[in-house]
Amino acid sequence: MKKQETLSFQSEVKQLLKLMIHSLYSNKEIFLRELISNASDAADKLRFSALSNQELYENDADLYVRISVDKKNNTLTVSDNCIGMSRIEVINNLGTIAKSGTKAFLESLGSDLSKNNQMIGQFGVGFYSVFIVAEKVIVRSRAAGFPINQGVFWESSGEGEYTIADIEKSSRGTEIILYLRKNEEEFLDNWRLRSIIGKYSDHISLSVEIKNDKDNNVIWEKVNQAKALWTRSKSEISESEYIEFYKHISHDNSSPLIWTHNHVEGKQEYIILLFIPSKASFDLWNRDQKHGLKLYVQRVYIMDDVKQFIPNYLRFVRGIIDCNDLPLNVSREILQDNLLARNLRNALTKRVLHLLDKLAKEDIEKYQVFWQQFGIVIKEGPAEDSSNNIFISKLLRFTTTHTNSSIQNVSLKDYVSRMIEGQNKIFYITADSYTAAKSSPHLELFNKKGIEVLLLSDRTDEWMMSYLSEFDGKKFQSITKSDELLDKLANEDKKLEQEIISKDLEDFVKRVKILLADRVKNVKLTNRLTDTPAIVTTDSNEMTTQMAKLFVAVGQNVPEIKYNFELNPNHRLVQKVSKIVDKTLFSDWIEVFFGEALLAERGVLEDPNLFIQRLNKLF
Repeated sequence: MKKQETLSFQSEVKQLLKLMIHSLYSNKEIFLRELISNASDAADKLRFSALSNQELYENDADLYVRISVDKKNNTLTVSDNCIGMSRIEVINNLGTIAKSGTKAFLESLGSDLSKNNQMIGQFGVGFYSVFIVAEKVIVRSRAAGFPINQGVFWESSGEGEYTIADIEKSSRGTEIILYLRKNEEEFLDNWRLRSIIGKYSDHISLSVEIKNDKDNNVIWEKVNQAKALWTRSKSEISESEYIEFYKHISHDNSSPLIWTHNHVEGKQEYIILLFIPSKASFDLWNRDQKHGLKLYVQRVYIMDDVKQFIPNYLRFVRGIIDCNDLPLNVSREILQDNLLARNLRNALTKRVLHLLDKLAKEDIEKYQVFWQQFGIVIKEGPAEDSSNNIFISKLLRFTTTHTNSSIQNVSLKDYVSRMIEGQNKIFYITADSYTAAKSSPHLELFNKKGIEVLLLSDRTDEWMMSYLSEFDGKKFQSITKSDELLDKLANEDKKLEQEIISKDLEDFVKRVKILLADRVKNVKLTNRLTDTPAIVTTDSNEMTTQMAKLFVAVGQNVPEIKYNFELNPNHRLVQKVSKIVDKTLFSDWIEVFFGEALLAERGVLEDPNLFIQRLNKLF
């Protein structure tokens, strides 16, 4: 061996290997599935690369993964003749785990490991599952097209270091030799290996072969169907096969929630097999997260992370697209401008939305599981996909004043069915939390009138509502904005009495306007309140508080919001303060009212200490 050196894993990798060996995996046989899946991915990459360079096959186009045992030396070997790895690739792939996710993974584990033993595939660490059963692992690999003397040797015991060196390797591909731990002899039994392969890898298109010695002759026996599952008829595929195929392509140990498998013929001919996961991946909230679709053209693998065929708000979807019409030399840039690709994107998007709509109608409990995992991502839809807003709005779920629960399980259809007579708008409020929304003084009028209000507290809600104009002919209305309908609702009871009170307090309103000056847009009396002395509102055409917070959160400058200051003329404190002659005392009370209103609206004050001093002074 040449250029031999011993390197250390990243510090986080050391922790992860220790966790995996001692705590994480409850099902040891998973390691074989992971190794076969990696070989299958390597085969796909070789087929794609060979489209433009047939010499990569090196006169051997029949791809396989082979498994053999050596009971004498207690070793299990998994080898393939696929694309292989260069020295740099070995260091990157086997010396680094989940470049952006390892710390998050370790932090997510916490002390309760049993809850997280399904997460391994989400962090790209499948190869390291070998250390569950092996005390030492040797990898020998050569990248397709590289000279024989540029093979790579890698060895590790999973304890913090690995050795790497250059070797000669006559055949392309990767060979992995596992030196099994004591009490792991079950994985040296061919019948045990057959059962594992049949359970996890029967569906992959790569031939999986087991070594048999008969009459001193070596025979490699294929033990899987080696036919792409999505090309088979749905009637031939069992539920367990769909589930295992999902786990193969997603590296997710949890079963999918639902799936759809369709062979479409017509102007375009394509096959889709799409899965909705049952659990969100750790990086789902990252909008740059890799998409889970794999593209094949005429059964030939083209690429992973196919963003062109699914919108970002459906990035949790996993699956396969196999299209006969796209050119084989297609590139990512061509796909973006290709008419067939755009048509395919529209078709797939509608297929997923219809699938979710069907789930919502037929299985409320299962849809609620979906919404809890992916609802916040679906809420990005109205801003990204206006053409499907009707479909998306049917999928949305909310918490409202009707349910008295923070669980988002109310559809817009449910809300509309409970609208009171004469109500022609869907009312909502956005806040930093469910508790803040539920306790907002803006709700007092609606609680009094028995009008249901959507309580929105997810970080995407304000952004979503700016793109949702109406549902079922009913427009959306924020209750924190000034609105003629809200004024009408507030004044319809005891109208004459309210007019008399307002007239008596005209001078009081003028004094407040002079005191607050240009700090507010307007000062007026309101009958929207019952228990609160004052609130602030914005005009219907102005930016809301929550939208301003969103802009600030992403580093954008926003103009100062000028609020309308609305005082409750029926509140005892307001009535008493209106009669105060002393200017200083009057100013202190109004500043407290204004501070309370701002605190309820924004959650913060510019000078909380001054507010507290005034409050203590008045106490």
